Amino acid sequence: MDRRLTSLLFRVTREVRELAIVDGETAYIRDPVFGIVRNRVHAEVAKALLRSGGDPLVGPILNYVAGCQNPDGSYNEVHVNYNEPSALITAFIGDALLEAADRHPHEEVLRKARDFVLAAERRPGYFLKSSGYTADHLNVDASCGAFLARYAERYGDEDARAAALRAAENIVHHQCKCSFYPYAVDKGTYPYVFKLPCVHYQGVTMYYLAKMNDVLHEERIDESLAKGARWLANAQRPDGRFDWSRSGLSFAYYLSGAYAFAQASFVYASRTDDRYRDHADLCLDWLDKNVQGLAPRWEPGPWIDLVPSVATAATAASLGKYPLRHRAFRFGYGMYREIARRRYSKTAETQSFEALCRLLGIRTSTVEPSNNFPDLFMTSEMLDCLSQSGVWGEHA
Repeated sequence: MDRRLTSLLFRVTREVRELAIVDGETAYIRDPVFGIVRNRVHAEVAKALLRSGGDPLVGPILNYVAGCQNPDGSYNEVHVNYNEPSALITAFIGDALLEAADRHPHEEVLRKARDFVLAAERRPGYFLKSSGYTADHLNVDASCGAFLARYAERYGDEDARAAALRAAENIVHHQCKCSFYPYAVDKGTYPYVFKLPCVHYQGVTMYYLAKMNDVLHEERIDESLAKGARWLANAQRPDGRFDWSRSGLSFAYYLSGAYAFAQASFVYASRTDDRYRDHADLCLDWLDKNVQGLAPRWEPGPWIDLVPSVATAATAASLGKYPLRHRAFRFGYGMYREIARRRYSKTAETQSFEALCRLLGIRTSTVEPSNNFPDLFMTSEMLDCLSQSGVWGEHA
């Protein structure tokens, strides 16, 4: 494994472990900024600890997770703004339980999670994220498909495998001609169809689609991933940073986790095309420089280039065919993020954004502090991606 990757994983894991609260046979991790306990964080941290050779904390974390399952087999997406059952989060938990199944078996919990995710398929390959967010999100399909494919591999479950293949087909079918995977392909509960390119979600969709094809071994999926990697590589500058003017999804603008998802996706792509190794290294360079403990929520930036960033925000806001009012909102959102990512604090000030949302009648699925902050959520995603990329790199 790359020495920089090993060092990065070690220092980030050490920081996260210090947040763990051990209570007898269970352990959980509370968000130091928002005070919530996210199911997804536990899944991603547990997988990273397992891939590092195992850790005494894995068993207690998974014991805690097992106790959080709802009677119908689902897990809640625990968010600052809401707390509701989600097939996406259930798939993440299921994936972690699969990875740990030999050393920390939770067979009944895992089977119920499989049943819930299978039941979340509303159309062939479209998995409902949750009751509050009903659009067909391709990253959700990929995440659910990855879990079901791996479940099928372990248990010989043909229904799970067939569902995973349908998820892959849905994703490949909706990949745009210019090779990006749109965030959503229908409207659902959103005011518009967010069929937009997004640097962050390009990496997310590729990452889980790659995990799916680790099991399915479908040539068409590999061809789709190769096209996706080309789009993502073209969005990366020579210094490793992404060109966010190509990313039209406002709430994912400058998310630092984009570099970890991209790094893992490029490592996977480099198994058949070695040129993507350089792109993976550029992502790793960025992460090594900017992540010392908990990752910043957003890509930091110097104040000196705030004025040029106006053009970036304007270009990003112009992507897609939307009414002028919505484009203006996205531009304002982008500039708010441009300022916020340059202001760093160990806490998150959210009152300004909440007041603005009430004033304008905006319903948002995210929290938008007016400052950058150490984010456990981004950090756990990075741990999962980077530890998985280490596994893929070893088998390259």
